Amino acid sequence: MALEQPPKKQIPTSKRIKRIAIALAVVAIYIWTFASINIDFGRVIERASANFSRVLPRLFSPNWDMAGEVIEMMIETIFIAYVGSLAAAILAIPLGFLAAHNITNSRIITTIGKWILSAVRAFPEIILAILFVVVVGPTPFAGILAIAIGSTGMLGKLYSEVLESIDMNVVEAMKANGSNGLQIMFHGIFPQIIPEFLSYAIYRFEVDVRASTILGYVGAGGIGTMIFFAQSSRNWSDMGMILLVIIVVVTIIDYTSSYIRKRIV
Repeated sequence: MALEQPPKKQIPTSKRIKRIAIALAVVAIYIWTFASINIDFGRVIERASANFSRVLPRLFSPNWDMAGEVIEMMIETIFIAYVGSLAAAILAIPLGFLAAHNITNSRIITTIGKWILSAVRAFPEIILAILFVVVVGPTPFAGILAIAIGSTGMLGKLYSEVLESIDMNVVEAMKANGSNGLQIMFHGIFPQIIPEFLSYAIYRFEVDVRASTILGYVGAGGIGTMIFFAQSSRNWSDMGMILLVIIVVVTIIDYTSSYIRKRIV
């Protein structure tokens, strides 16, 4: 007996029209975007072809004499990311609790907490770095502050989502048995959130290492300073060495971070 396929489900005409309208709207917005920013594709292709033939060969011929200095600045970049990420991981904890509705049991407090986190996340690290360079001067400390503040907003949001997903039955059971606030916190909440908090903090350090590589471009320390001088002097062999070190270090950190996070969670 031959098997027959079930009849295809008919898509309603209204849904089909809706999908076509959405597709046309997306295409129209895409075309309007390109038309608004006035891209001269002919000029772009002409300059790209001329520059690639001049720049790429030198990028792939890194200046090995710079290796020691580049590695030293990359280590400074990692230190900036580490200190900034550690500060953010600590600062984000109270903000995460503030923004978790099942912890505060207050819509007003939770809304305030979410607003604070949204306001902090609104500023990219490079903008924060420019502001802190003006305040504290062109030092690595400006980069640390930029990373710390920039990462606090994102970690606080992730922490609040972790807190909102915990098993509240454990908390309610401890309350019913007469446990005080500290006992509930340390024995009912922390054991549920610590693994994910650590995982997110480690992942954020991984992201911050990448972000820290460019902060020196505006004077906030790290290898970004070398990128600025290499680009300004059109020294593409030095730039090739810088990029090589960044790629190797970031790749190692990515794999290490992934391994640690898998073991934690």
